[in-house]
Amino acid sequence: MRRFLLFLVLLAAAGGGGWWWWTHRAPPVVAAARRGPDGIPVVVAAAETRDVPIWLDGLGTVQASALVTVKPMVDGPLIEVRFKEGQEVRKGEVLARIDPRQYQAALDQADAKKRQDEATLANARLDLLRYQKLAATAYTSAQQADTQKALVAQLEALVAADQAVIDNARTQLGYTTITAPVDGRVGVRIIDAGNIVRASDAAGLVVVTTLKPVNVQFTLPQQSLQAVAAAMAAGTPEVIAFVQGSGQRGAPERGTLTVLDNQVDQATGTIKLKATFPNEALRLWPGAFVNVRLRAETRVGAVVVPPVAVQRGPRGTFVFVVTEGGTVTRRAVVIGHEDLTSSIITDGLKPGERVVVDGAARLSDNSKVNVLPPPSDAPAAAPAGQRPPGGGQGGGQRRPTP
Repeated sequence: MRRFLLFLVLLAAAGGGGWWWWTHRAPPVVAAARRGPDGIPVVVAAAETRDVPIWLDGLGTVQASALVTVKPMVDGPLIEVRFKEGQEVRKGEVLARIDPRQYQAALDQADAKKRQDEATLANARLDLLRYQKLAATAYTSAQQADTQKALVAQLEALVAADQAVIDNARTQLGYTTITAPVDGRVGVRIIDAGNIVRASDAAGLVVVTTLKPVNVQFTLPQQSLQAVAAAMAAGTPEVIAFVQGSGQRGAPERGTLTVLDNQVDQATGTIKLKATFPNEALRLWPGAFVNVRLRAETRVGAVVVPPVAVQRGPRGTFVFVVTEGGTVTRRAVVIGHEDLTSSIITDGLKPGERVVVDGAARLSDNSKVNVLPPPSDAPAAAPAGQRPPGGGQGGGQRRPTP
């Protein structure tokens, strides 16, 4: 009985193992594809010729092209606020008013003082004409005529001073009407109508920022200085910006490089640059961090391969080139430029030659390979100018090959 039960247990274990092997074994076609009929399975790509833009990546901060804190220029009660928070305003548009009565009275007083002095001046000029006629006929002394002439000059200077006082009073009266200094958007109101405002107030009334256009200040390593300077000498370099956190949703903001700083920051070893963006959609907001790409140049007719095709070893960079006989050749190459989407080969490779982009870790010189079709679900690479820095994948991990 015990032998019979042991036999049943062994039979059940054998049946379960056979069922597991049958259900988990690889299909014959897939297994053959993995092994390859006569070589190591690899995926290849052909080297192609195309124009490649060279982009320099940096991190920047959005800055308003104009940022003005509107402050009162005179003291007095704030009797009216005409703007709404977040409102778009034009230069010269009235934002607020201060009680003008005190300053209007000062202007009227200065004007009256001038009219009084002008009347005195007119009478002094008539007396001067009389004294000059009497002095010519010796009915009075020349000294008296000269004294009257000096009095006229004094009164003329007094009238000129009165006019200066009037101009100052009119200016002070004008300051009671507060207008927008630039085109832009007003921020949060700092003070409400009814408060007493003073010219010495540091906070002001409101901040006006110009958002169309805006500037982006960013930095690049000092090694990029010559490339940037050459690009500016050749024209106006293009700059694109991606708002951090937005990924690739929507088109990037496009602008132009306007300023290259006149010195290298010794503390960080970087150069400062500034670009201007139209910002018609208001996607760039002052104070926000953005990823910036500067188009330094365009390599015309460059030989390009995917970055994953380039291997690195003790003797430098190389690629595995697939021959017509189904083997690979280890070929040393010179990299002119490399980014997330492409590697420019300046020497060692011709257009149309096929290079290994997947499976190179198992290869050596003259290895037999079995070329497989590329995966159908591989994501298509975005154009270089539309990929945010650090936003893509390198396509696989490269291993050094001896």
